[in-house]
Amino acid sequence: MDTTIALRFDDDRAYVMLDRPDKHNGLTLQMISDLIASAREIARRPGVRAVVLSGNGPSFSSGLDISAAAGDPLAIARHFLPWPLRGTNSFQEACWAWRRLPVPVIAAVHGHCFGGGLQLALAADVRFATPDAGFSVMEARHGLVPDMTGAVALSRLVGMDKALLLTMTADVVDAAYAAQIGLVTEVTADPISEAEKLADRIASRPPHTVAAAKRLFDRSWHSSVRRTLAFERAAQLPLLLRKAVSNRSDQ
Repeated sequence: MDTTIALRFDDDRAYVMLDRPDKHNGLTLQMISDLIASAREIARRPGVRAVVLSGNGPSFSSGLDISAAAGDPLAIARHFLPWPLRGTNSFQEACWAWRRLPVPVIAAVHGHCFGGGLQLALAADVRFATPDAGFSVMEARHGLVPDMTGAVALSRLVGMDKALLLTMTADVVDAAYAAQIGLVTEVTADPISEAEKLADRIASRPPHTVAAAKRLFDRSWHSSVRRTLAFERAAQLPLLLRKAVSNRSDQ
């Protein structure tokens, strides 16, 4: 099966591009697996100093492609089961794997950044976005909650009240507002260029210092990640079951 992620290495940098442009990079189960595999491949390369994460085509990512994923409920169940040693399931690991990397991950966002796509962007350490980018915790529109580490990232970045507001309304917000509340690091006309400039600046620092800084903040920020991810799964599972029953009754 063809990969849905374009991964390339250029000197000390890794470029990861979501590569399903005709579907606004809607996330499939294959894409979830490919994201995890890409992060693992980068982790095996000690010379990498930074990762630039972007999307091919008109959008960064429109979120989970529900119609594509719904065709294989057994595969969804397998992806949903947590890995005991990691404390994440595949959906969560597709995002949290980037947090595990000892190098900075910089997301360059444009177009739609919705649902699972937003949670992937939030797993990056820094986010640059075009002025016309749109952001939404889209899951509520489908009767779901964010379950790809979004509960961790949102509360860390924007605080509890705005995290709840974004999640319960599923509103689409623009890049200016996203930057104002901390969802986006900076708004710029050329996110890739800004990401590369930042990668150059960080690469001038000792790699062990950069790795230690990332590890320090990830481990010390608020409560246990493992517990929060377990809460995500507990909240999502009954909603998924309800959705499955509803879909079956509509057929």
